[in-house]
Amino acid sequence: MAQVQYIGTGRRKSSVARVRLVPGTGKIVVNGRDIEEYIPFEALRVVVRQPLVATETLGSYDVLVNVKGGGYTGQAGAIRHGIARALLQVDPEFRPTLKRAGLLTRDARMKERKKYGLKGARRAPQFSKR
Repeated sequence: MAQVQYIGTGRRKSSVARVRLVPGTGKIVVNGRDIEEYIPFEALRVVVRQPLVATETLGSYDVLVNVKGGGYTGQAGAIRHGIARALLQVDPEFRPTLKRAGLLTRDARMKERKKYGLKGARRAPQFSKR
C-alpha cells in the first residue's frame, strides 16, 4: 500500500523547491540533509517553518524537499512557498489562514537583466567630460 503524500512546488527568485509532505514526526530534510545542517541560519529555518506554525501542523508531517538554484534566502523562501502549497492539498480549510499570513503569494521579485552599453542592469560606465 502506498503511503499518502502531498506535493507542492515553491519558487522564489531563481530557486525552485519540490516539497513532499508525508505523515510523520515533523522532521525536515532538504536535499538529503537535515535542515539544521543544510541551512546555517536560524532565522531562515524559522521562515521555512512558518506555514506549519500558522496551520498548527508542526509535528504531524515529515517534510522532504528537493531544492535547486539561488542562495540560502531564495531557497528558504521557495521551500516555504512549497510547504504552503502542499498544505493546501492536505486540507483546503487552511487557505484563509495561509493567505492571511501571505504564504501563498509567489514573490515575483527577480534579478534585473543586464542591458547593452551598461556594466550591469543599471550601472553605467564611468563618465568623464574630457
